Order: sequence, then C-alpha cells, then structure tokens
Amino acid sequence: MKKKIDKLKVYKSKRNLKGSKEPTGKSQSKKLKHPVFVIQKHKSRNLHYDFRIEVDGVLKSWAIPKGPSLNPSVKRLAMPTDDHPLNYATFEGVIPKGHYGAGTVMVWDIGTYKNMDKKYSMKKCYKDGKIKINIFGQRIKGEYVLLRTGLKSGGWLLIKMVDEHASARRNPIATQNKSVLSGCTMTEINKDK
Repeated sequence: MKKKIDKLKVYKSKRNLKGSKEPTGKSQSKKLKHPVFVIQKHKSRNLHYDFRIEVDGVLKSWAIPKGPSLNPSVKRLAMPTDDHPLNYATFEGVIPKGHYGAGTVMVWDIGTYKNMDKKYSMKKCYKDGKIKINIFGQRIKGEYVLLRTGLKSGGWLLIKMVDEHASARRNPIATQNKSVLSGCTMTEINKDK
C-alpha cells in the first residue's frame, strides 16, 4: 500500500494555525474541471503579489514582487513559495504579527485557468519548469507562461503572451486597489482584522 504524502506539510510546519485565521486546509485528490487561480496582494515585510494556481490538489505558489504585467515585453520575477491549500484561494484578512507571512492579504484577482499544453499534465509542466496557461480572471485574462530560470535562486519568470488581452499601456496593478471579493482596500482589510 502506497503511503499518502502530505503535500501541505511545509505550509503547516511554518504556521500556527490556531493563532491565525489562515485556512488549515487539505490537499484535494479530486481533479477539478476548471482549476482555480488566484492573485493575492500581500503586505508583509514587503508588498508583493502571490500568484497561485491549482496543480495536483494544492495551490502552487509564487511571490511576484511587482505583480503580473499585461505587457508581453515585461518579464516578472516569480519566486516559488510553499504549496497552499485550495481553500486559501478565498483567504482575505490579516495574518497576526509574529506569525509566518504576518501582514495584510487581499484577494486581488480570482478565477479559473486552462492548461494550454495538450501533451502534458499540469503536474508534469510544473516539474519540467514550463507552464503555459490561459487565465480567466476578473482582472487578468489571457495566456501567460511561467518559466523556471535555472538560476541558483530557483526563480521563475511570469510572462504575458501576445493575445487580445495584452497591453503595453494598461497597468491594473497601479489602478485596481480593491479586493474582487469584498471591495475593500488593504487599509480597510487591516482595520477589519
């Protein structure tokens, strides 16, 4: 009998889930017809955007310091972080001081995505370091590629592909400052803690 691996072991080991309102969550074995994607604006030590996509029952996650771009000529650094439970996709609130990732979290965008690689599963694409997806979010839409750089830092790049949703002029990171779930700003979420 195959031993079940806890895909969220690292997530759980870094957090005191009794003292934080973050979801405890479990990895999900049931394959979703439309896998989830979310971008969470996160003000911890530094402001960044957490880009998360459902892969193999968990949210694979990257911290993007400058947030996603709609401009195909812009490559955004995406640093991998630990896997998160699927129910983290709707988490919005304040992680208390003294806890891992302490700070304010906003659901900046949420939706579904589609794997654009017809040959390989998302699990294999992630393992190989090349993910091409079509995003159906409320603010971010269209095709993006995530590429592992091969650098010692372990970083990836998030790049917008040329399509009808690409724009060298629009910058939703600068203009959209409210949650797609609650309609609150980061300041309002922080006050509501």
